[in-house]
Amino acid sequence: MARTRGVTIKDVARRAGVSITAVSHALNDKGTLSAATRAHIRTVADEMGYEADALARGLRRSTMGAVGLVLRSLDALGDYAPAGVDVFERFVGACASQALARGLSLMLVPDLTRAPVPPLAFSLDGYIVTNPHVDDPVVARLEERGIPYVTYGRPPGRPDFTHWASEDDRASARLVLSHLEGAGARSVALVRGTDPNSWNLEHQETYLGWCTEHRRAPRLYELPERAGVEGGAALAGRLVDDGLPDAVFCLTGRHAAGVQRGLLARGVRVPEETMVVTGSDSEHARNSRPAVSALELNPVDSSAALLDILQSLIAGRPADAPRLTQARFRPRASTRR
Repeated sequence: MARTRGVTIKDVARRAGVSITAVSHALNDKGTLSAATRAHIRTVADEMGYEADALARGLRRSTMGAVGLVLRSLDALGDYAPAGVDVFERFVGACASQALARGLSLMLVPDLTRAPVPPLAFSLDGYIVTNPHVDDPVVARLEERGIPYVTYGRPPGRPDFTHWASEDDRASARLVLSHLEGAGARSVALVRGTDPNSWNLEHQETYLGWCTEHRRAPRLYELPERAGVEGGAALAGRLVDDGLPDAVFCLTGRHAAGVQRGLLARGVRVPEETMVVTGSDSEHARNSRPAVSALELNPVDSSAALLDILQSLIAGRPADAPRLTQARFRPRASTRR
């Protein structure tokens, strides 16, 4: 919905003394607002010169039967088809199947803050935003336009936001750390990405808590997601120079494959001297030699939970949220001693 004179839905909500959702419902004939509240909001919107695009308003009133999917990790990566990173393909496929089963269409949409925005992008019934960043501008744009959305992963820094679902990252991190400890690891290095999303932040928080509980010195490294396999291989040199850890827990599969390659090139035996594991299974992890142990995410259950929440929001009903699903750990040769 386009705005004139710079007036946004937030401005209308603030002036009317109601929530952004209430403004959206009032202007789109949704929800269970009283007639008086609906009339008050519309009056305020008219007084402020708030106007919605006629096409978008017409479509939103009747609903399109279509929802959008924004992949924020790939937006940040600047590559929507990174080689060997099939986790996004599996998630998109699961979302599409779950949407079709509900009579919905799914539209993949790039960063909504970058021009040109695809036609009708702001006319969709709602959005799934994956791995939002701290103060994510895409989330801000959807809120400004009053479009319902859910997030795959908790939005960092927003403890009151509940319309999200994801695998239980804290439980997943504990599962990996327990596996490594059971295989004899005492010193574990964590290699996280630099994207400021809950996946990176919650794994780091859990890892640091585990180190404190077990009285282990943390070995924390940050590597940009876009550094890929080559970045992981280069980091292996630092890991060796800093004192070879018993295990390396890389959150991305490309980093893990690169770290293992770099360690092997330096004569380090995997898993005899150092174990390697990743928090996101991928072709790189499965095809490495030795194959890298990995967490396998749960795109089917997670996408179903996200669509459950989103459909409730679109219909103006209370949503059963947040929702946690469970990842599965796949032990492979890189941690088998």
